[in-house]
Amino acid sequence: MMTGEERRAFIIEQIRGSGKPISGTKLAEACEVSRQVIVQDIALIRASGYDIMSTNRGYVIQERQSFRRIFKVQHTEEQVEEEMNAIVDLGGKIISVRVNHRVYGRMEAEMNIGSRKKVQEFLEDIRNGKSSPLMKITSNYHYHEIEAESEEILDEIEAMLEAKGMLIR
Repeated sequence: MMTGEERRAFIIEQIRGSGKPISGTKLAEACEVSRQVIVQDIALIRASGYDIMSTNRGYVIQERQSFRRIFKVQHTEEQVEEEMNAIVDLGGKIISVRVNHRVYGRMEAEMNIGSRKKVQEFLEDIRNGKSSPLMKITSNYHYHEIEAESEEILDEIEAMLEAKGMLIR
């Protein structure tokens, strides 16, 4: 019997390799679990970043090539908007922010900011006092995981951060 993790890897492999929609019933039979378990697994697979669509004939996966890179940066709180807008303007999506605190250890927050509109919403939440930027607890040092459609876009983002004096090597 497969573990949940093994079953989800098997489901992804089956949907990818099928070349056509594959029904939940077929997946359930192949995994020797109920259809409901497959539905729950599909939800977990989607949450982990796979673009799986349900059709009237079964599940299909939308393969979208993306690349990710982690950048270590430091800048002032006043430069947050400039940094984030520059990243999204070049085609990047800010997946997360992370700090390495000497006492608390690694702290990470999901962001998923890929547009100027989302940047403004984030900044508005900060201005309204809902919270403060995570970077404040580590003398403005922090890491961003950035996603883009190509390595070239990530290279452009890296060059821009370096040109602005924000990139730490």
